[in-house]
Amino acid sequence: MPSNVAYDKAVSEFLEYLELEQNRSQKTIANYSHYLTRMSDFAGDIKVKDIDSDLIRKWRMWLNRLGTNTSDELSKVTQNYHLIALRSFLKFCAKRDYTALSADKIELARVSRPQVTFLNPEELERLASQPKTESLVGSRDRAIIELLFSSGLRVSELVGLNRDHVNLKRREFMVRGKGQKDRPIFISQDAADWIEKYLEKRQDNAQPLFIRYSGSKKADTSGNFQRLTARSVQRMIARYARLAGITKHVSPHTLRHSFATDLLMNGADLRSVQAMLGHSNISTTQIYTHVTDPHLKEVHEKFHSKTKK
Repeated sequence: MPSNVAYDKAVSEFLEYLELEQNRSQKTIANYSHYLTRMSDFAGDIKVKDIDSDLIRKWRMWLNRLGTNTSDELSKVTQNYHLIALRSFLKFCAKRDYTALSADKIELARVSRPQVTFLNPEELERLASQPKTESLVGSRDRAIIELLFSSGLRVSELVGLNRDHVNLKRREFMVRGKGQKDRPIFISQDAADWIEKYLEKRQDNAQPLFIRYSGSKKADTSGNFQRLTARSVQRMIARYARLAGITKHVSPHTLRHSFATDLLMNGADLRSVQAMLGHSNISTTQIYTHVTDPHLKEVHEKFHSKTKK
């Protein structure tokens, strides 16, 4: 059993393993690389066998005090991402018969369940009415808002769409989401109509469904240089929310939450919503149930002594 393997060398092998054998996305590999590099940032030039419970405890304390651009410390969720990456790395080392700490020795920090923020129908209408659809940019932005709420797409999935991915007549298409898993996407007639209006105004042949209209215009045969970025969509949604007078924090993910909430409030079953959101585990989808179960209100109205007629 190799007992003197350098940490950086093993990490490089692990990242290759993720790409070649696990077929993980480049974004996932980059995230794992980032998290695992933070171990060597803290501990320096170490061997895999040097990673023990005491080193991990000190690393967690270091992470807990590590600031970001927007906060004085990393959130517990972000800290857990580092620990999840390290656990996966240690499992890989065990497969390679490297002397390494058992992955099950690492416990994640307890985190509070995130509160679901969603928009009600009146807020959604106000948000969607903000873009000035006479212009090309406004038409694009209205199409994006309608598509996000209609489909439940993640913003990364939305910006990765090409024109030929979306069947506007059938109002359905396939998208590859997290974990390289494909799932069907269905959209409303309103969303299809706004996308079609936007595409009719386009004077280009670029492949991306949604493109930007500022910045560098250097040539690229694929048109990917013009592809709208996730960050641009986030800024755009936040700006229209402010213009609409919506005080809560609104992001593309808020529209994904609103999509799920709308389905469940109107009687959709949890398993179907799980499939449409692309959640691997139904427990992830269950964060919506405490705010969307119409049956609970009926029970309250029927049986609570203060509300019975």
